[in-house]
Amino acid sequence: MALHVPKAPGFAQMLKEGARHYSGLEEAVFRNIHACKQFADTVRTAYGPNGMNKIIINHIEKLFVTNDAATIIKELEVEHPAAKIIILASQMQEQEVGDGTNFIIILAGALLQEAEDLLRMGLTPTEITLGYELAAEKALEILPSLVCYEVKDYKNKEQAAKGIKTSIMSKQFGNEEFLSNLITDACISILPEDGAFNVDSVRVCKILGSGLQNSSVVHGMVFKKNIEGTTTKKGPAKVAVFTCPVDIATTETTGTVLIKSADELMKFSRGEENLLEEQIKSLSEAGVDVVVAGGKFGDLALHYMNKYNMMAVSLQSKFDVRRVSKTVNATALPKVITPSKEELGYADSVYIDELGDTPVVVFKQNGNNTRVSTIVIRGATDNYMDDIERAIDDGVNTFKGITRDGRFVPGAGATEIELALKIAQYGDSLSGLEQYSVKKFATALESFVKTLAENTGVKAKEVISKLYATHNEGKQTYGFDIEGEGPNCIDASEAGILDLYLTKYWGLKYATQAACTVLQVDQIILAKRAGGPKPQQGPMDDD
Repeated sequence: MALHVPKAPGFAQMLKEGARHYSGLEEAVFRNIHACKQFADTVRTAYGPNGMNKIIINHIEKLFVTNDAATIIKELEVEHPAAKIIILASQMQEQEVGDGTNFIIILAGALLQEAEDLLRMGLTPTEITLGYELAAEKALEILPSLVCYEVKDYKNKEQAAKGIKTSIMSKQFGNEEFLSNLITDACISILPEDGAFNVDSVRVCKILGSGLQNSSVVHGMVFKKNIEGTTTKKGPAKVAVFTCPVDIATTETTGTVLIKSADELMKFSRGEENLLEEQIKSLSEAGVDVVVAGGKFGDLALHYMNKYNMMAVSLQSKFDVRRVSKTVNATALPKVITPSKEELGYADSVYIDELGDTPVVVFKQNGNNTRVSTIVIRGATDNYMDDIERAIDDGVNTFKGITRDGRFVPGAGATEIELALKIAQYGDSLSGLEQYSVKKFATALESFVKTLAENTGVKAKEVISKLYATHNEGKQTYGFDIEGEGPNCIDASEAGILDLYLTKYWGLKYATQAACTVLQVDQIILAKRAGGPKPQQGPMDDD
């Protein structure tokens, strides 16, 4: 006789067997806070110029060595629902500004850590979120008054480079001068006369060997590949772009051809050859110097390309074909036909070069009329070049931010300490329970200076007290000097340590929203996972 076992009482009996359910302060709220705190502590040590690197091996066993928070969170695949909320906020920041992902995770983590003390004091999550929202509003109100530098003309190299430098400093300390000049050069050369600046128009080509100082900017496109034919240089060149392979055309309909004699066979194959030669001859007569195909060139097609002295470039990626079309201002044609005048592209020179032992094909435009520019990075290892690429990505996004809003606030923790000072004073003026959470918001802002000091190996408390004393004297732009001995202050505005106003604005907004969302959760209900065996994740898995 089978015994009937009753289900667990309460909420669990409503759910499918295998579902999990957590509720209340201890089970849900504190559990969430601890998860977010641990996650924030992971990326905290990677903050600032002296931030440590992390080695991450993702699910397909690819190795990453980086201190870029955006890459760390993308490759970690965090499962915890509360930590995921903070990650979503940080990804929004990546899309909005392209930099400052670490800022959000650290601030949200610090806000939740401070909230834990308030909850243990007896405040409710609603009172805490109310105070946090008040403090964030006040911070965004104060922020414009801290602006200490503005890029008036972003086409001016010196002004733009000064703004980009700090965002690179946090990733590549010591190389910021060289990299910011490269990025500014690449960005200014492709600035559209009207319309928005497109981040995708600055490409990066990584070539092993040599050192970072040998990196350069090419106005145009650079591909790591060899050409097909024997012609290695053309310039000035008319370029025809096709998205299909260049070969003997296969007919759309299939049919059977009955051949009775060798003579007929010769005529049949000669007919095909003549047709292909006609196609390539008509391209040559139209003045085409370079043919770019989105597939392979047939042997016979290459024979005729060499005969008519045309250069053949084969690209396997449809995205690369689109980028070449954009670079030379051509229309990509789906079939090998003679392009019209409007469909032809133009490049000042197309040539093959060798960097180290890597052959590259360069589509170069002289002057500032190019639509795409490429930064060629040289370095000793792939991991090192990947990290440089991430720094360049931040720099290009900062330039995009400058084109939208050229205002800058002082870096080196100066903005955070000034906000903390003003918000703490604002908290003293409040009479309700929210004053406690407003003051805790100010304490959370200190965590940036604390992190910078700890990553540099200086006592954080000494640095914070020294900065508060300096800011009380009205020196708003003073931050922590990471290069000095001990807890020294530095005028961030004079030293050129500047943070984009937009980065701080959206960072404060998103971090507060994320922390408040996590605090307002009082139940976690995990449904039973879908059945079936889990896929085996081997080292050879594609995905």
